[in-house]
Amino acid sequence: MKHLLNTLFILSEDIYLSLDGENIVANRDKQIVARYPLHTLQNIFTFSYAGASPALMGACAERQIGFAFCTPRGRFLARVCGSSAGNVLLRRMQYRAADDQVQCCQISRTMIFGKLYNARWSIERTRRDHGLRVDGEKLSAASRQIRELLPQIKEETSPERLRGLEGVGATAYFGVFDDMLLGDKETFYFRGRNRRPPLDAVNALLSFAYSLLAHDCACALESVGLDSYVGFLHRDRPGRVSLALDLMEELRPCMADRFVLTQINNRVVSSSDFQYMESGAVLLTDTARRTFVKNWQEKKKETLTHPYLGEKLPWGMIPYIQALLLARYLRGDLDAYPPFLWK
Repeated sequence: MKHLLNTLFILSEDIYLSLDGENIVANRDKQIVARYPLHTLQNIFTFSYAGASPALMGACAERQIGFAFCTPRGRFLARVCGSSAGNVLLRRMQYRAADDQVQCCQISRTMIFGKLYNARWSIERTRRDHGLRVDGEKLSAASRQIRELLPQIKEETSPERLRGLEGVGATAYFGVFDDMLLGDKETFYFRGRNRRPPLDAVNALLSFAYSLLAHDCACALESVGLDSYVGFLHRDRPGRVSLALDLMEELRPCMADRFVLTQINNRVVSSSDFQYMESGAVLLTDTARRTFVKNWQEKKKETLTHPYLGEKLPWGMIPYIQALLLARYLRGDLDAYPPFLWK
């Protein structure tokens, strides 16, 4: 079983990373400011313009340490990958499945089912925990609408109609997302999903959470031998980790969205944590991003019982477990891919 190790986040814009023996060295103006042992790390995120040395990138690739480069505002740029894990036979099976419309639709169907199932239970969790502070009837109606879509999704065989059902469910879910926000409503309101750039505080938080989750999913897929760029639900596009986007669909409501809701409703974030640009973009401050990733890492250490395996695992292992189950399905060890169904 893969172990959940530390993730190193470099949030300062002027930090240059280099390698010294078995350590990562953080440099500022050619002065060493910190050291981190490589063997304790599973992933590295750098939000610095300064970059990293080729020697360090090579060492991370050899050790299968995920290394992602993002802009200081959180936009993903690139990811360092080493030699492919696993064997070529698994990837050939993946490519055949991606070119087979029937099998592609079958995998997409289970992922969309998982996404809407988890979205529904996110709504139900809010109804249960904050029944006196929310519009229960409105949330119940959205939950009921999503529940009625689930049997249709399980039987659908057309990719176009499947995407249409997903769109209906997503509209119902995001239609009540604002009602699940219980913090400062002048700052934290949701009128719809927007990105590149986000135009309000909630979308800024969601975009940042999705970036972190997408990287975790891409690393998980590569670690079990799958090609994170060849998807089933998201079609091929140069530079896009389509399979990672597929895998994270079912995890968005329970891992990213619920985390953002918790940060807002528990007043961990406030209006002072955002920069409002003249262009209309809303960005997290450096301090807010540090707090966000610290809490994200703490959340990944919390445990739950996996609904399919029946084992108690930390949240941070869920992308890896789902990637492993997908690989087992493609190999023929499982009759179907079991999505992550949270409750």
